[in-house]
Amino acid sequence: MDREAIQQRFGIIGQSQAIRNVIDRVRLVARTDITVLLQGESGVGKELLAHAIHEISPRRHGPFVIVNCGAIPEGLIESELFGAEKGAYTGAVERRKGYFEEADGGTIFLDEIGEMPLAAQVRLLRVLETGEFSRVGSSRPIKTDVRVIAATNKDLAKAVRAGLFREDLYYRISTVVIEIPPLRERREDILPLFEYFLQRAAQRYSTPMRRLDEGARQLLLRYHWPGNVRELRNVAEQVAVLLNKPIISAEDLRSLLRGVSTGRSLIPMPRLSGQEGQDARERELIYRLLLELRLGVQEIKALLHRLVGEQIPRPEQLPAPMKHFSPPSSVWAEAEDAAFVEDVPFEEADEIDYEPLHPTPQQETAQTEAASSAAAQENTAALGSLNGEKLPTLAEAERWLIVEALKRYKGNRRQAARALGISERTLYRKLKEIDEAF
Repeated sequence: MDREAIQQRFGIIGQSQAIRNVIDRVRLVARTDITVLLQGESGVGKELLAHAIHEISPRRHGPFVIVNCGAIPEGLIESELFGAEKGAYTGAVERRKGYFEEADGGTIFLDEIGEMPLAAQVRLLRVLETGEFSRVGSSRPIKTDVRVIAATNKDLAKAVRAGLFREDLYYRISTVVIEIPPLRERREDILPLFEYFLQRAAQRYSTPMRRLDEGARQLLLRYHWPGNVRELRNVAEQVAVLLNKPIISAEDLRSLLRGVSTGRSLIPMPRLSGQEGQDARERELIYRLLLELRLGVQEIKALLHRLVGEQIPRPEQLPAPMKHFSPPSSVWAEAEDAAFVEDVPFEEADEIDYEPLHPTPQQETAQTEAASSAAAQENTAALGSLNGEKLPTLAEAERWLIVEALKRYKGNRRQAARALGISERTLYRKLKEIDEAF
């Protein structure tokens, strides 16, 4: 069976080179009985690929048994996998078969194998090595003819080093490893997948077919997709059921995409190219670390945008002392770049990050006057030192902006907060910090 036939039969949508490589490896291993380890993040479709391997293998007429190792309690997993004799434990009123007996002649799919307890790992290793096992409460060996496909979203090599997974079992189940790339690393497959799920949902729930405008399509492409294909299908079904309009915009989709309001899920993660092997994995690790660093830079940029952005004059409009510590032109340009800042609602973030404060009007007035007076004195001294080419700190610059805003609006905190681009609660908190600093 060729690649296109496999995709059509099992509903594997995508024409990216990454998914083509995965399907090619599936075709190669399916014709053998070799043990396969499927690695990939949650939601990438590991179970679907395991089912495809079984269905195009010589064992396709045998059973295909799925076992979620993470869903079985530790005390029961051995009896579930290998069966138990009558009276083997409290409640064992009769002999029962385990999953390995049920899968005899077919395939057993061990999902989330990284969650398997160490005691069960010992018994599993024996089955893989000898093809024999014994039920719980029995010493009589039972032969089984089972092909094992395992899957994990964990780094099993790291789990081995931490003593959470047996090294000998790791090498036994990873005879062939198939890495399934996350959705963000094959972005050319996002829109075809979404349209496929949207059409299926419209047929299933008898709803009109929706269409995405260009803004919505671009938002889907920019989204990080932490839940991968599973999350994409979930969003498509919500669009089909909840959005009663023929054309779907970016604003319609925004509330359905987890993490968009924080901006973290809009960072593009292009797929790395290069040779396979250790070098490629090291490059990917370095790249991901750089992305984390970039995220930190974006957060700092967002803070600058809030402090010296649209509501605050440009350097040439500032008072003479402030001109000495205005940010360079590149910072202004980056602050106006909405690629990563436009989706960050700072006021909402402030509302979430801090517990609500309810000061009395008298406390508010006293707090504002005390903090403004104290900060004004320090700012005067700090800004006066600029003649000696000493730059104020970011905290000093922030205090200066707050004091100037309060002066301009005659102590009205709401108007001052709006001019500074922050919430009134955040302004109150900063005034409290200034007052405590003195």
